[in-house]
Amino acid sequence: MIRGITVKLWTKTQTGTDSLNQPVYTWKSENVKNVLVGLPTPEERVSEFNLSGRMIEYTLGIPKGDTHDWVNQRVEFFGQMYQTFGIPERGIEEMVPTGWHLKVKCERYG
Repeated sequence: MIRGITVKLWTKTQTGTDSLNQPVYTWKSENVKNVLVGLPTPEERVSEFNLSGRMIEYTLGIPKGDTHDWVNQRVEFFGQMYQTFGIPERGIEEMVPTGWHLKVKCERYG
């Protein structure tokens, strides 16, 4: 049986504005269980790099029923920090036979 790992999702929330009227954000973390962590194919890496200039480090399989926002968020696993990017690829939950319906790309952060 396939099982995912627990990853720490860091989300940013605007908490106000500074003296120049620019947004001020705070980050909070939350553990998300049963996330699949996989390597992209060589074709996916080259294609994404050619299209966006970004290198996919890992792809994440997000479990069905998850309601978190995965667009441009930070994710921590394997003792490293990563940044999600792009629009997640979403499958129809009822039509996907596995326990994961969302595919998120991430790159190394920091």
